[in-house]
Amino acid sequence: MAGWLKALAYGAGGVAVAGLAALVALQERLVYVPVLPGLARAYPITPARLRLAYEDVWLRAADGVRLHSWFIRHSPTCRGPTILFFQENAGNIAHRLEFVRLMMQRLQCNVFMLSYRGYGESEGYPSQKGITYDAQAALDHLAQRKDIDTSCIVIFGRSLGGAVGAVLAKNNPDKVAALILENTFTSILDMAGIMLPFLRWFIGGSTSKGPKLLNCVVRSPWSTLDIVGEVKQPILFLSGLQDELVPPSHMKMLYDKAVEHNRNCRFVDFPSGMHMDTWMSGGDRYWRAIQLFLDQYAPEVQSRDASFKSEIAEDGNCSAPFYLKQPKL
Repeated sequence: MAGWLKALAYGAGGVAVAGLAALVALQERLVYVPVLPGLARAYPITPARLRLAYEDVWLRAADGVRLHSWFIRHSPTCRGPTILFFQENAGNIAHRLEFVRLMMQRLQCNVFMLSYRGYGESEGYPSQKGITYDAQAALDHLAQRKDIDTSCIVIFGRSLGGAVGAVLAKNNPDKVAALILENTFTSILDMAGIMLPFLRWFIGGSTSKGPKLLNCVVRSPWSTLDIVGEVKQPILFLSGLQDELVPPSHMKMLYDKAVEHNRNCRFVDFPSGMHMDTWMSGGDRYWRAIQLFLDQYAPEVQSRDASFKSEIAEDGNCSAPFYLKQPKL
């Protein structure tokens, strides 16, 4: 009997060691999913399919990785805010074009869509350090453009993109006007325990009560809860209460952490919003929440945009996006 129990213990230990080794080796594949199952890595469409005026923009990250992105302009005359959009962890920027098209129509803004390293046409392999470099390269590019109002660059990040955006906003208080987070997690460390419950006692973020023995092996912790408390810019939190991937409590914890040091925070929840469809299920209320936030925290841009509207009111050029394909760069 003792021998059988000993063999069982050794077997369980072997399985645990093998599981840990697999976790260490494959963790990036669990966090970053550039190619959705059954689909190609290539973009299924470009902004041209939606008749959006855009440029292909190629960037170099600080470590030399070549990155692809799209700058999508609202119109030649409407100089509204420019939104730097950071996507979720799966798929590529083309899968978000319908959302971006509607964003431009409702908010009258330009949108810059960055393809993380290893995603779409960008080179390299994704990692937290690398994607942080990528985000900085995108912001630096926008900050030196002459055809936008660089005083009103607003970061919008959903899920993983919110973690990316929070780091970028914290590191660039002079370049980023505001931050919008949608259905973002407190940390990958906390998400590991949700996706793989057997890890809950060994991996966890700052609110975890477990021993956190395996935190040291996680290469992309994305500890948004620790970062958001250091963001000085206004923050809008958009939370879908039916989120089936990231528990809605994560967004509330992020908000509670932020308001400890930042009075310019707003929290809006959407009772029927799921992880990926909050912008659809939220309807007009979703877009009004964002517009009111921009009106409050970018008044000088809104005022200037109003003057542009009055100048061209007869043509109605600001009532919808500028649907003219521009040559690729």
